[in-house]
This record gives sequence, C-alpha cells and structure tokens, in this order.
Amino acid sequence: MATNISDQAAVDPRAQLGEDVEIGPFCMVGPNVTIGSGCRLMNNVTLTGRVTVGENNRFFPGVVIGGAPQDLSYQGGETRVEIGDDNVFREAVTVNSATEKEEGLTTVGSHCYFMACAHIAHDCRVGSWVVMANATLLGGHVHVHDHATFSGGAAVHHFASVGSYSFV
Repeated sequence: MATNISDQAAVDPRAQLGEDVEIGPFCMVGPNVTIGSGCRLMNNVTLTGRVTVGENNRFFPGVVIGGAPQDLSYQGGETRVEIGDDNVFREAVTVNSATEKEEGLTTVGSHCYFMACAHIAHDCRVGSWVVMANATLLGGHVHVHDHATFSGGAAVHHFASVGSYSFV
C-alpha cells in the first residue's frame, strides 16, 4: 500500500517515511524524523527532534515523541530517540529526547504497550514487551528490562533500574 498523509498534517519534506505509513490530521513530523513501514499516526501526534521509529508502530492522539528533555542542564545538544517495532502508544504518551549526560539516547524496544498519559523521560532505556498502564511515569535515566509491567499511576525515580519480568 502507498503512504497516506492527511492534507491537514504538517510533514517536513526532509522526514523519511517508509512504505504504507499513515499520518492523520493535525500531526506534525519534523525534518529529522524517520518513520518505518506500516506505522500509523492517528491524529494530533507530534514527532520532533531526532527520532527514529521502527515498523508497525501505532500512535494515538496527543502522543509527543522526541520533545526536549525536561532537564535544566540541557543546552540543545543533538540527542535522539530510537523506537523499535510493533509498539502501541496510547493517548497523550510522551517520550523525551535524551541529554548529553550519557550517550545522548532515549530508547524503547519492541512489542511494548504504553497506556494513556505514560511518560518516558530523557535518557531512559525501555526494553521489549514492556507494559506501562495509565499515568505511569519514568524519571530520567531509568532502565527498564524486557517484560516489565507497571500498574497505573506508578512512578519510578530517576537513575533506577527495573528488572526483567518485574511488576511495579
């Protein structure tokens, strides 16, 4: 199938889009964004900064990926977000870009499910098959290993590590 971009979306011509990408109305895709094949941006989705998204990800209304880190030391460096394949980002999920403090990278693995209003802060490393229920918050530099599950309203303090198969 062909890529389908709403006339009401703002997609920078320098953005790289895979095959069969759907971008709904009022979405914004910046110049340094790469979106893999089969991704769906429903509406009102923002992908900004240096963001690379794998294949078959779904983004629901209000999602913001790649926004500047909420860290007072950040001075506008060239940091980035990398997202794997087959993830679901429900309404109002946010994933911030990294700082220069570590490797300048915030990552999300594959096959994850992020429910409404979940937040992944700067420099986080989220593994694969992770489930974060509504309003779960990860502070900066949190490392979440594969198959971790978070209940609604959970908050993880920055610089923490959550092990594989954990329930928080």
